[in-house]
Amino acid sequence: SVGDEGGFISPYNNNEEPLKLIIKCIEKAGYKPGVEVFLGLDVAASELIDDKKYKIMQSNKNNYMTSDELLNFYIHLVKNYPIKSIEDPFDQDDWESWTKLNKAIGSQVQIVGDDLLVTSIDKIKTSISKNSSNTVLIKPNQVGTISETLNAINFAHKNNLNTIISHRSGDTEDSFIADLAMGTQSTQLKSGAPARSERTAKYNRISEIIAQNKSINYLGLQAMKI
Repeated sequence: SVGDEGGFISPYNNNEEPLKLIIKCIEKAGYKPGVEVFLGLDVAASELIDDKKYKIMQSNKNNYMTSDELLNFYIHLVKNYPIKSIEDPFDQDDWESWTKLNKAIGSQVQIVGDDLLVTSIDKIKTSISKNSSNTVLIKPNQVGTISETLNAINFAHKNNLNTIISHRSGDTEDSFIADLAMGTQSTQLKSGAPARSERTAKYNRISEIIAQNKSINYLGLQAMKI
């Protein structure tokens, strides 16, 4: 089946099966995992928290992990799969675990704050003081105005944090965020799977901008600054 944001959903027994399936698909398409194609996770861990533990499905059963157990699981995944980005790995109030993970693997993986930072300069300041993430997810309609969005982007860049311009669930065909990503040199755009017009409109706009400016080069991993 297909999810709300155009992504394909398949049944699985544990959290590593989808990664193995994606690796097989990459190889079958003729690409090299870890060389030409890398993986990113959007865990949305605030949705998994239950009485200070994280509800993780394993073997078709709910398994509860502590913050440290989940942290070690992420480290295991990064060692065994070509993962270069992890978004919202812990609950938005679990600052200590964010900091531990960023210290452990932040030099090789994007630790992306969405629910943690909500495009808020005050939250970004807290993250900087705690060294809890190295990348800020930017959602214009999360903070409310374009002025506030630009302020958040500029503040993040001044503090050597990477930024990803992102859509929201239930988005429309408006493609402005593609221009925002290019205009602010955010280097990355998150707009869901390449399915359905509200998603493809953004990627098509990126293609138009690149076609109009031949000097724009594909950055690859350099876009992540890790």
